[in-house]
Amino acid sequence: MHLRLLLALLLGLFALKAPTGVAAQSAATLVADSVFIPAGGQTLVADGNVEVFFDGTRLSARRITFDQTADRLTIDGPIFIVTPDGTILNADQASLDPRLENGILQGARLVLNQQLQLAANQIDRVGGRYTQLYQVAATSCHICATGETPLWEIRARRVVHDQEERQLYFDDATFRVAGVPIFYIPQMRLPDPTLTRATGLLIPRLRTTDNLGTGIKLPYFIRLGDHRDLTLTPYLSTSTTTLEAAYRQAFLRGNLAIEGAVTRDDLTDNTRAYLFADGIFDLGRDVILRFDVEYTSDDDYLLEYDYSDKDRLDSEISVERVRDRDMFRGSLTYFSSLRDGEPSETLPPLLADAQWERRVTPRWGGTFTFTSDFQAHYRETTAQATATDLGGRDVARLGFGTAYRRDLVTDFGLVADASLGFDIDFYNVADDTVTGDTLRSTGFAQTTLRYPLVRRTSGAVHVLEPTVQLAWSAVNGDAVVNEDSTATEFDQANLFALSRFAGEDAVETGLRGAAGLTWTRRGNGGWDSTMTMGRVFRDTGAANFSRSSGLAQATSDWLVAGQLRVPMGLALDARLILDDAFEVTKSEVRGSWSGGKLDLEASYIFLPADTFESRSDKVSEWTIDADYRFDSTWSAGLNARYDVISNSPSRTGLEVGWQNECVTVDFSVSRRFTTSTTLSPSTDFGLSIGLNGFSAGRSADVPAHQCTQ
Repeated sequence: MHLRLLLALLLGLFALKAPTGVAAQSAATLVADSVFIPAGGQTLVADGNVEVFFDGTRLSARRITFDQTADRLTIDGPIFIVTPDGTILNADQASLDPRLENGILQGARLVLNQQLQLAANQIDRVGGRYTQLYQVAATSCHICATGETPLWEIRARRVVHDQEERQLYFDDATFRVAGVPIFYIPQMRLPDPTLTRATGLLIPRLRTTDNLGTGIKLPYFIRLGDHRDLTLTPYLSTSTTTLEAAYRQAFLRGNLAIEGAVTRDDLTDNTRAYLFADGIFDLGRDVILRFDVEYTSDDDYLLEYDYSDKDRLDSEISVERVRDRDMFRGSLTYFSSLRDGEPSETLPPLLADAQWERRVTPRWGGTFTFTSDFQAHYRETTAQATATDLGGRDVARLGFGTAYRRDLVTDFGLVADASLGFDIDFYNVADDTVTGDTLRSTGFAQTTLRYPLVRRTSGAVHVLEPTVQLAWSAVNGDAVVNEDSTATEFDQANLFALSRFAGEDAVETGLRGAAGLTWTRRGNGGWDSTMTMGRVFRDTGAANFSRSSGLAQATSDWLVAGQLRVPMGLALDARLILDDAFEVTKSEVRGSWSGGKLDLEASYIFLPADTFESRSDKVSEWTIDADYRFDSTWSAGLNARYDVISNSPSRTGLEVGWQNECVTVDFSVSRRFTTSTTLSPSTDFGLSIGLNGFSAGRSADVPAHQCTQ
């Protein structure tokens, strides 16, 4: 027969006189084929398909005997116990207290987080917190048959599992691969699979490069609390001794991250180092503080050690506040160039910037915008400036402006907007024998007309929007040296902008207009596309634009840009600049594909030579980044950067990964073809092996291999 009973027996809080005389003292439930009380009345026996549910713990066994006098459970197996945290215990026989917190399990196996298996001759439960295992074999590899040798295992005389700290302590441990002992460790501590942050070793990585030789990285993670940690990584090779460090801390109102390294190697005679730090903090009242620090001891260090590909470093601290009607941002930035042949003094190295904006909506409609901004940059004085050499030229600019804008939608569907305003800028110039202080004023006005046409079909919505713009601006005052608008991109964002210059030094002047046509399609099945075509017209040429921008002539080149998104994972984004003969003068194409097994990103860029933009040779370059998952075990990745002009690669890389339920292996090889006066091409090999099942490794989200007969 099947009985469901609330078992006060498991707590030893009952006095049993008859088979049905059970008092419910706890939320324990027992299910068995038969339950009976032998002679004497102090013992209860549940026999046949026994299952006990108590405080989230489930126990199943062949037979359970409860001795009220000894307050003890004797359990005959096979025994199967699942605790609320997912821990699984299997055993042949057990003697436990009613709460399953203390006792002995014979011929037992412990499974943590459905990953790590620990088989032992005996398991002792102590205080509901500690589990002691004797003569242990630990692995996360799936074992199909008794006696089968796993890919890896740790044999130990004793293992103690601290459930509260979620740590595993090994005594007299031997690490084995395919049954062969590799090394012996008298004592070691590892986190169990449920712990995501614990002090200890992370996955080591082998690295071989042409410049640094063969070496190993041994990262050590230090948990400093719930909200901060430190990772120290010694990097030792035949040519370098390096210590890397990464510190992270989360505050109530912000975050801080610092990383860096200190090196002594055979490549230079000096100590080499780098430091990157960034943080963001909420100061209250909508005020946000941001900062980042970027430093390196020499120009080649970051690239040689694969810390960063940046060729210009910028350290900045800024304060900003953005609200419904006003905005403020102030920043101080320090630039440093790592480019071969580019002195940092010409950038300039130090830049201060502050901006304020306020919007007011009058009762009669429209919007008034009031702005003020301050910008100053400083160069080290190395020589007297000339008309072509900035030398030590320092500039400070203070500007004020106001504008009024009004939008209108007519009954016929015509969308119109108009704006007018003026700006005043004062330039204070030092260390320049050619130009001096300048006061400049700019007046402007513009209007834009749009007429969107909508057509609906059974599968999509089409919007055709012709747009025209008429604009005018005039400048009074002396000429200003253009330093912040030397490179201008002609794209969809500024086709109908009042000014297409990137900064404030250069200003578009005279009467001009722009015309364009945009077609947008929104498909019901996720097929979306957009295409824009347009150009700019002026009464005179714009000499301040670079020749390659497409905006230097009275009539600009054609802008053609489009985007495509399809539900199968394909995305394309392209921009072309075409001359009157419809020949491509500048182009950029980016595409991506995300499928079930393949993730692919590729881009192509073509830029003509332009000394005004500090580009002495034309650029034509492909980049590709692909990841392919063959199955749940194998994966591969490829990245490459190819210079079409020189018909040679700039950088290539290949990654191969293999994983199963108990191990993850990553192999990588990359080749950098970059060459400078101090930097030579280099090949980099990397290898890392992680044991799944410990939080210090990686938990393999792959199914275990299938057992075959």
